[in-house]
Order: sequence, then structure tokens, then C-alpha cells
Amino acid sequence: MSKNLVIVESPAKAKTIEGYLGKDYKVTSSYGHIRDLQKGNAAIDVENGFEPKYEISADKKDVIRELKKLVKDSETIYLASDDDREGEAISWHLMEALKLKKNQTKRIVFREITKSAITAAIENPRGIDVDLVNAQQARRVLDRLVGFELSPILWKKIKTGLSAGRVQSVAVRLVVDREREIDTFKSTSSFKVTAEFELEGNKVLQAELSQKFKTEKEALQFVSDCTKADFSIKNLEKKPGKKSPAPPFTTSTLQQEASRKLGFSVARTMSVAQKLYEAGKISYMRTDSLNLSKEAMSAANAEILSSYGESFAKSRIYKTKNESAQEAHEAIRPTNFSDHHAGSDDAEKRLYDLIWKRAIASQMSDAQLEKTVASIDISTRDESLVATGEIVKFEGFLKVYLESSDDEEENEDQKGMLPPLEIGQTLNLKNLRAKEGFTRHPARYTEASLVKKLEEMGIGRPSTYAPTISTIQKRDYVNKESRDGYERGYREISIKSGEAISQTKKENTGVEKNKLFPTNIAMVVNDFLVDHFPNVVDFSFTAKVEQEFDEIAHGQKVWNDMIDQFYGGFHKTVETTEQIDRQELNTARELGTDPKTGKKVLTRLGRYGAMVQLGEASEDENAEKPQYASLRKGQFIESITLEDALELFKLPRQVGQFEDKVMTAAIGRFGPYIRHDGKFVSIPKGVDPLEITHDEAVELILAKRKADAEKHIKSFDENPDVQILNGRWGPYIKFGKKNVKIPKDIEDPKALTYDDVVELEKKAPEKKTRKKK
Repeated sequence: MSKNLVIVESPAKAKTIEGYLGKDYKVTSSYGHIRDLQKGNAAIDVENGFEPKYEISADKKDVIRELKKLVKDSETIYLASDDDREGEAISWHLMEALKLKKNQTKRIVFREITKSAITAAIENPRGIDVDLVNAQQARRVLDRLVGFELSPILWKKIKTGLSAGRVQSVAVRLVVDREREIDTFKSTSSFKVTAEFELEGNKVLQAELSQKFKTEKEALQFVSDCTKADFSIKNLEKKPGKKSPAPPFTTSTLQQEASRKLGFSVARTMSVAQKLYEAGKISYMRTDSLNLSKEAMSAANAEILSSYGESFAKSRIYKTKNESAQEAHEAIRPTNFSDHHAGSDDAEKRLYDLIWKRAIASQMSDAQLEKTVASIDISTRDESLVATGEIVKFEGFLKVYLESSDDEEENEDQKGMLPPLEIGQTLNLKNLRAKEGFTRHPARYTEASLVKKLEEMGIGRPSTYAPTISTIQKRDYVNKESRDGYERGYREISIKSGEAISQTKKENTGVEKNKLFPTNIAMVVNDFLVDHFPNVVDFSFTAKVEQEFDEIAHGQKVWNDMIDQFYGGFHKTVETTEQIDRQELNTARELGTDPKTGKKVLTRLGRYGAMVQLGEASEDENAEKPQYASLRKGQFIESITLEDALELFKLPRQVGQFEDKVMTAAIGRFGPYIRHDGKFVSIPKGVDPLEITHDEAVELILAKRKADAEKHIKSFDENPDVQILNGRWGPYIKFGKKNVKIPKDIEDPKALTYDDVVELEKKAPEKKTRKKK
């Protein structure tokens, strides 16, 4: 056995590091966390300084057993988990669980997996940083206390199965608040004037009026005056300008840019970055520092000189505005700048390309620009039209990379070059128009822009962004959706046959792509927390808690005291809130009376989500029962109208008959569907269940049958519950409720006998199920 044992977090990392350290070192993995708080209420001893009680996770008992064997045969143990609070806590838990002796245990840290970094770490070991461990412990204990005490309250007062969390509830509040801003937003219109002029050589000069007209009357007057006007170049002005590169990536900016440029979700970005880090291709991907080491700056400079030349190189030191950022850490960068490409699959290659370009660009020269502004005189008006152009005199960092913006439509930085012009030159008007435009409501959050907002407010840290965004979606508080726009009319005034003509045109607007929408349950829970637990969802309070974690990490605060200050008031509020009568919360809203039946119409939360109810429940068994209908996507309890609610009661509706059986259109938990012969067929996006025709429904049923037939490979007479089917990832065996993989070495699944599939089912591991609380 090797004298030295190195324990890292992941097997991929272990493999890379073992290659660097040689035969005297055995490198193994703990597979992440090995201990966590005990399950149940006894995990934290509130009476004795919030002492946490830990237990080895059930799936890690075999890992601990193997690690103990390796420890027994080793002289020195190096704990090499990640260089952050969570990594420090993992090392501490390993030391406790494996009962490691201090004199034989060394803690090593590195922020990139390269031979030099690993060797340097081995040569410079340290002990466990207890302050970092306590900061992580404080976060874990506080989050458990909040979750364990708040969730049962939500179960009792609102709906079974709900949960709340310190950071997740604040993230949900941001999404809910934004939705309400959008709902109350009143759009205003104005008219923007644009013009095109014909120049020699079929060239076109585009210009616009810098001011907008508030009314159609003003815009019509302007365009009318322009029908008789002469146009000429009044003034030409050239201004030098420059553009500087963005700093290298932090966790947050990588998530934002990967979302904009690659379309990656926050979770996918972190998963792909983790693989690149473990393969030794990039530095550690959880960081809020903009700092680059001297070695990294020197390597980037050498690569720029080699690839682009001296004029493109400019060393830059970026300072992080965030006070909590650890400048000893580095921004995300390639470990080897001479590797222009890296990664084992397409996603890794694309993300590495982004990281490489951003890091290299940050050490390059400014782009030198020349902006030209041409003022165009209108003989019949005092205003001037303006044409602007921009040329790049020297590319600088633009040769490599340009940062995207969240709103590309409004990003007008990249203008083309103007054609040659002279002062006094007369211009021939090709067309001129005044188009009505509308102010846009605040943009809904994307995953990445929500992370950006949380970071700006000081809520969460690099390691918590992705889990928070994933949690609020898993808990059904927020849905990530793309929604089609709607048709809107607008007015446009243009010149035709020497006259100003005003007409109505149509455009599609309101398209939403991968935006975050709150659910009805999110709104109800958010309002409950705002009313009864304002601290939990208060932005500045949550940011203050994060600062206190930082103070604990720097040894400036005792973790138990910090928890005590929070818990006292919080626990009293929990006790008070438990006394509130559920009826007082009133999650239902009365909408009015159905004019046809005279019955009361209300909307409320039901067992399967938001719904509307026609009529009231009665204890009389002979009384007519209320009618229920689910709310549709985008409808909210707090804003649905009586008219919208009455439309919902038109479902389920009979669409007609097919094969002597009724086809029924309805809306369920998973959206609109057609029910026929006991089977359910989803109605696709864009088709209204209230309007779907007989022929469209038949077409959907036949398409589903065809898909199911193609999915089916083989059935067995011995047991009709056993089938071989085609799935997303190839053929598999459906054995009752259990799905069994077919080994890759079986080329023809059709050739499998019933005995073969029974044998495969026996060998297949049991699916892990989540235990209900």
C-alpha cells in the first residue's frame, strides 16, 4: 500500500490527481458529503448551544468502510476537498467520521488541478480551518431550523407538502413581486420617426429623430411637413471612443453569459464547469473573485503576444466590488492558456471556449473606435434627423470576445459605418415613417438574471446560486417556460404619393423564452410569509445573515451566538402563527355570481393546485355538488375575472365521437388533453381545448397510437405486464412498474425470451425511492 492517502470529493478528480502524484500516493474519493444532520427534530439541540447531531448518510456507509481500510494502511492522510466552506466542512466531517489523528492528517487546498498546483499544495499543507467549518455549520443549522419549523406551519395553514427555506423563499418573492409589477404595468405609446435616404452608388443612409411624439396627431403633422421638405447634411462630427473588455468570469457572470450565449440553464453550466475543473482544464468554478494570479496573467500575456502580437496585450488587474469576495481566490480561467480548445463533449467544448475567450480578452487592449454623427436638416421643421455610425479603428480585445447583454434587441452599440458624406450635401428621401411603439413591462427573470439579482442584493454565495434556482422549480413555486406572443395592432404613418397616410398594422409581441413564472401556490405562500414571517423573506435581513456567515468564516463572530440572535424571535413567531385559525388566512376569493344559475363563483387552492368553483358545498347529501375546473397556465387566483372563470366551466366538453366512443376535451394537472376510450392524449401548445375540432382530436389520437406502436417491440404471453419498449435512450424492459435496462451487448432485444427478461429483472438494482416525511 502507498504511504500517503489523498482523499478528494469526486472520482473524476481522483483519477486526474493520481496521475500527477505517482506511486507513493493513493488518491481516492469520498463522493462528496459523507455526513449530514440526523433526520427529524432531534438533529439540533436548541437548549445546548444549537449543538448539531450528525450521522453518516446511508449511501456512504460502504464508502466510509473502504476509507477506514485505506487509512489503516497509510502513514499520512491528505484531506483535499474543495477550497471553500463546504469543502472545509467535508474535510472536517471526514476527520471526525474516520477518527483521524491530528499528527497524521494534513489539509491541502488547490484551485486548479494541474501538476504544479497539486505539488505546491502537498508541499504547503495546513490544519482544518475551524472558522470556515463553523460558517458552513451555521448555514446548515440555520437552514434546517427555518425549514423544519416553517414547513409544518405551511402544511397546516395552506397545503400539505409545502416547504420554505431561508434563501429559496426570498428568490420566490423576487419572482412573485416581478409578476405583480407586470400585472399592474400600464403600457403607454409614442411614435418614433425613422428615415432612409438614397445616395450615389445605391447606398442608403439611415437616420432617426432623437425625440418621440406622444400623440398620433403630432406625428402625423411632422410626417406631413416632411412631404414638402428638402433634406441636407447640416453637421458632421467625429468622436474617438474606446471599449474595454469585461473582467474574467465569476460563478455568477459565467452562469449569465452561458445562458445568453449558449442557452444553458444555471444547473447545466455548473455541471459542465465541474467536469472541466475535474479534468484539470479550468480553475475552480465556485468563486466571486475577479482576481487572476500573477502566473495566470503572465501565461495569458505570453499567449496574446504569440497569437495576436504586442499591440493586443494589456495586463489588467480587476478589483472585486463585493466585500465578501476572497481575493486570494481566482476568477474562472483556463489552467493552460495555450489550450485554445478543451472538453470531452460539445457542451464542455463550448463552455471552455467561452471561459478561454473571456479570460484572454480581459488581458487585451481596448478596442479603439471612431463614432460619426451626422445631423440632417429638415427645411420645414426645426428638428434634425440624426444618423450615427461607428467604425473600429483597432480591434483590441474585440478580436476575441464581446460580452452579450440581457436585452439584445435594445443593444444598439454595434452600428455600421456611415457612407462618405459632406456638410451641405442634399439628400434624396427614400422613405420616412412614424411607427407607434409601446413601453414594455419589466422583464421577467431568467434563471441567470435571477442569480444576478440575488448577487447584487448580497443574498446567497457562488455555491448556493444553482441549488436555489433548482429548488424553487422542483418545489413547484416557479416554472421555467417559453410562451408564445400575441397579436397587437399599432399605428404607422408613412408618405405615399406625396401625402402622409396613417394606417393600422399588426405585429406579434410578448414572446417569452425560458422565463421564470410564479405558480399560484408561490403567491399564496409568499403572502403568508410576508405577513407572518417578514424577516424570513426580507431582502436586507437575508443579506445581513450572509454577512454574518462571512464574519464567522473570518473568526469575527461565534456561530452559536449568531443562531441564537435569529432563533429567539423566529421561534416565538412560529408559536404565535400556530394559533392562527386556517379560516382567517382565506386563500379563496369570491368572483361573483354565475348569471345563468345564480350560483356563487370562487377561486381557491385545491389539492392539485389552483381552481375555480361553481356553487357551494353542502352537508345535505341530496344537494347538488359544486362544479370544479383547474386554472389555465398564466391565470392567477388573485387576478382571474368572473368571465375567465365561467369560460373554464365549459370544460370538460364533448368534441364528438370516434369509433363509437366519446372524445372529451379537458384540462388536467399536466395541461389540456383529449380523453378517449379510457386513454389520455395531450393537446399541443397553441391548440385551445375550448375550440379543438372533431378532426383535430382524431388526428391527435391516431398520432398517439402510431407513436405507441413504434414504441412497442415485444410482449410476452406468460405475463402481459412485461413488455420490451423503445425509450428515449433506447430499448428497455417494462416489468410491471419497474423499468429494466437492456445491456449494450444484446444487439437484438426482440430475440430475448421471457426467461431472459426475468433474469435481467432479478439482476437489476432496485430503484431508490424518496421516503415521505
